[in-house]
Amino acid sequence: MPRFLVVLDVDSTLIENEVIELLADVAGSHGAVRDITERAMAGELDFAESLRERVATLRGLTEADVDGVATRILLTPGVPEMIAGVHAADGLVAVVSGGFHELLDPLAERLGLDRWRANRLEVSGGVLTGRVAGPIVDAAAKAAALTEWAQESRVPLSRTVAVGDGANDLEMMRAAGLSVAFDAKPRVRERADVSMASRDLSQVLPLLGLRG
Repeated sequence: MPRFLVVLDVDSTLIENEVIELLADVAGSHGAVRDITERAMAGELDFAESLRERVATLRGLTEADVDGVATRILLTPGVPEMIAGVHAADGLVAVVSGGFHELLDPLAERLGLDRWRANRLEVSGGVLTGRVAGPIVDAAAKAAALTEWAQESRVPLSRTVAVGDGANDLEMMRAAGLSVAFDAKPRVRERADVSMASRDLSQVLPLLGLRG
């Protein structure tokens, strides 16, 4: 039985980028998308509606465009060390993202993550339609994923850790035994158990008693 479960946000947490902004660079809608993203993560906009608005600007991009964006994703410092440390201590590492499976799947497989969940971009004839396929991964869905994975793995919620930076992570952080604000928005820092300013995810390990 795993000793604990660490669940991380992806954009600006596991990775340095906001993937929808990378896609918007290609679509020519970066300015509009960045403004909506900032307002959503600050809690000024409903996440689901903001995601639909942003994805609508990506209509016409091809699957090849999406694959090209994947090569621009940068890992946050300390990610491999954090994953290795958690796994060495019989823990699980999972991520749940308001981003997209099309970009997350290959990254998660390469990193050896134990669980992951994200949104899906609707594609027709190899071209993005500007819509999201299926249910949107919003704040409630992030909290539900953490709870579901803990139950599946028989890890008590008291031994779960949630790491995030935006308003969309608050419900997940509230559900976890330990919440970590990672280089986060003020509203998130105020509500977290621990606030980390350094962009080095290996610093999660001491919180688990794995490295002093």
